[in-house]
Amino acid sequence: MIEFAGVGHTYRSLFGRTVRAVEDFSLVIPRGEVLGLAGPNGAGKSTLIASMLGFITPTDGRVTIDGFGPRTYVERFGIGYLSELVNIPPGWRLEHALMRYATLAGVPPRTMHGRIAELVERLGLEEHRGKRVKQLSKGNLQRLGLAQALLRDERVLVLDEPTHGLDPVWTQRFRDIVQALRHPDRTIFIASHNLDELQRLADRVAIVDRGRLQRVVDVRSTAIASEGGRFQLALAAGAELVDGVFPGAVATGPGEFELPAMDLEQLNAGLRRLLDGGARVAALTPLQSALEVQFRQAVGASER
Repeated sequence: MIEFAGVGHTYRSLFGRTVRAVEDFSLVIPRGEVLGLAGPNGAGKSTLIASMLGFITPTDGRVTIDGFGPRTYVERFGIGYLSELVNIPPGWRLEHALMRYATLAGVPPRTMHGRIAELVERLGLEEHRGKRVKQLSKGNLQRLGLAQALLRDERVLVLDEPTHGLDPVWTQRFRDIVQALRHPDRTIFIASHNLDELQRLADRVAIVDRGRLQRVVDVRSTAIASEGGRFQLALAAGAELVDGVFPGAVATGPGEFELPAMDLEQLNAGLRRLLDGGARVAALTPLQSALEVQFRQAVGASER
């Protein structure tokens, strides 16, 4: 559906200074996939999104969407896009803003009011529909931005930092929305600094740093923990056994311990000894998700 083929982009200032933002980026995103994009600040994420939306033309390589150039695709079929910073005229009222965006997006007049009402309810904006944009909280403004991105049933959705400003309740609801948007004919592209969100939402996550693709992580098949992982252990009984089983464990609370780094074989052998000794395990939680481990490895490798 979306293909980056050897994409590179160089920015040039009025004074002749050049900055290479992206270098030889190649990736194919098929229909039906939710792809995450992660990377530190300045890694090239914004440039990749801009090239995918047709805002800029790469200085090297090409981007295509369903065989079309990005600008051609957007003009013919449209793309649902939520920008990192939602910037809507502050004097507009919420419902009128959605009507204006729906008109620009080509939503048929006969279905416009029904579609807006559906999204207002879906995103919990009913009590705010008459408010001016400047009266909205950061989270409500973000939800308004998401509503405008969903006005049409687009086959391509690009969401840039979509949970920025959302509280924990709406962060969870956003996950449900993305799951509901999954469709064999729809591609969803999510750029985020929130690795936990990408771990939960994406099928694969592309990690970029210094303008280059460092690795692509298949989130669905990645193990919960990697070799050398660290865990938080909570016991309902048997806390006195931990020092003898896991030397170097640090008590972080009553019956709670941060275990030293170890491989899965060592971890399971230790847990077996605890259970055989009469301990009761209440919880075992990795201190880092598998994606976080992969991200640190990828970004660290790019710095060497």
